[in-house]
Amino acid sequence: MRIIECVPNFSQGRDQKVLDEISQTIRAVKGVTLLDIDPGADTNRTVVTIVGEPEPVMEAAFQAIKKASELIDMSKHHGAHPRMGATDVCPFVPVSNVTMSECVEFAKKVGKRVGDELGIPVYLYEYAASKPEWKNLANVRKGEYEALPKKMKDPDWKPDYGPHEFNAKSGATAISAREFLIAYNINLNTRDKKKAHDLALTIREKGRWLRNDDNKIVKDENGKKIRQNGLFKNCKAIGWYIDEYKRAQISMNLTNYNVSPPHQVLDKVRELAWEKGIQVTGSELVGLLPKDAILNAGKYYLEKLGESAGIPEKIIIETAVQSMGLDELSPFVLKEKIIEYAIESEDKLVNLTLGEFCDELSTDSPAPGGGSVAALCSAISGSLTAMVSNLTFGKKGYKKVWAETAELAKLGQNIKERSLAAIDNDTLAFYEMMDAARLPKKTEEDKKIREQAIQEATKKAILVPFETIEIASEAVELAEKISKIGNKSALSDAGVAAITANAAAKGAYLNVKINMSAIKDEKFKSEISNGSDALINKIDELALKIEKQIKENI
Repeated sequence: MRIIECVPNFSQGRDQKVLDEISQTIRAVKGVTLLDIDPGADTNRTVVTIVGEPEPVMEAAFQAIKKASELIDMSKHHGAHPRMGATDVCPFVPVSNVTMSECVEFAKKVGKRVGDELGIPVYLYEYAASKPEWKNLANVRKGEYEALPKKMKDPDWKPDYGPHEFNAKSGATAISAREFLIAYNINLNTRDKKKAHDLALTIREKGRWLRNDDNKIVKDENGKKIRQNGLFKNCKAIGWYIDEYKRAQISMNLTNYNVSPPHQVLDKVRELAWEKGIQVTGSELVGLLPKDAILNAGKYYLEKLGESAGIPEKIIIETAVQSMGLDELSPFVLKEKIIEYAIESEDKLVNLTLGEFCDELSTDSPAPGGGSVAALCSAISGSLTAMVSNLTFGKKGYKKVWAETAELAKLGQNIKERSLAAIDNDTLAFYEMMDAARLPKKTEEDKKIREQAIQEATKKAILVPFETIEIASEAVELAEKISKIGNKSALSDAGVAAITANAAAKGAYLNVKINMSAIKDEKFKSEISNGSDALINKIDELALKIEKQIKENI
């Protein structure tokens, strides 16, 4: 699933009716989740967090900006926070299976629409910035709303999108693509704010003023203070005392967790604190984070433990939570702390028990059907390879292949996760075909729209099982590898991994073929048909070869 986050900031934090109308506009867009609404009366500003797949999130962002332009009058706005527009900023953030460059394009797409349709000047900043000096939001917003009349007469301030004219009511909007920000606190066994802040100065990117042995700030030959850089880039940190917890904390904003992951910052703070006689007792996540960030932490600690990371993702997450003490101050609830879990549908097929799934399968409802079963077989294949790999890793007599089996276990888990997603995707694709078929067909225009929708939905219904065939191809290759080096006592399980991969491929192949006759795009038909034919032959041949070899060896 491709997931992005959008965090529009609206210049209204006091009128709940306005905030409710903006929220309702966002919630009306199918496919988005409104995760959080954080109003501030003093700042007269509200931060809203929206997540979902790119297209619906872009639509929700635009509709929210439109509604804000109708309800908020910037000529009457006053607040403590810097601002220049009814929607002041609107950043797009990659969360899962989306690149930063894609988010830049999303920002540009929404920015152009806001400029063209709403007549609001739009400036791009951070990763989307069209000028180096506009990369920093503070430069874009310099002078705030009050400076806009002058900027709209200055050629150097021609906006990226929209008219180069002063919009008195809506002001201007800054739209961007940026990295995900993780708000993260480290708990200390002291009430001393100064000790916490001293550690914060050491780790934050900005660092501290350089001091000599007499604790005086060192200056250069021009009399300017010299700064000593901190240990972690993209890390903003302060020390504070929290009366509720009766302890000091290091409070951080990690603005790029790929550069400075929270688990690595934590381990360094543990080391620095220990040298000063301070104990780190745990840590706290404020808000939500992408699943990838906490999985990286769990894998990091499993590696330090010398244990396999080719295990179910919830166990990896559990390892991260325990290792980082994330549940010290309050329970770490996955649906409240991890974005992907927070937006996950409750009625997914993969959440059913095996019995419930089979019951649902056995009714006269056409979905779930063979495509979902094929994906289940692929998931079972990946799981079996991971199992045999984990039964080999760390075992006596197999030390030479520990490293390889550790990697095979991870790959098996990856196949399992992608296949489980395909179980529901196959059923959803079928329902989209049914929805398209139900579209009106009274006029010629209706018929044209309906036919296009049917074609697109049918292509999707083909591409989902085609992806299952591709995953099954990876699964059978993994089964072959583990059958050669895995624990001999689990050789039969490697064989079942190959057989279920083959069953997955053959089942998915039939689901590709049954829908192909309805497709009018000959190029699409040729590419998918030829691709699936080649894959199915390769998978079948390899699976039968593995089965034969295993029969001879057991």
